[in-house]
Amino acid sequence: MEEVFEKRLYMSKLFDTYRNMLTQKQVTSMELYLNEDLSLTEIATEMGVSRQAVFDLLKRVETQLQKYEAKLHLLGA
Repeated sequence: MEEVFEKRLYMSKLFDTYRNMLTQKQVTSMELYLNEDLSLTEIATEMGVSRQAVFDLLKRVETQLQKYEAKLHLLGA
């Protein structure tokens, strides 16, 4: 349980740091997931896409944020 919290906190920090490098769709999905704490199904309904599309999008954004941090080291963690 603590690992999930730590990962979510880390992703939130990455998102806050690199959000300006993401597309509007990526930002919207991450805001709904991280800040509004919506489920994948709720985000899918909000965005008018499938739950699988939201899952895939969030995974791609997570990977992209980690790549940005690996190259830029702005978070310093």
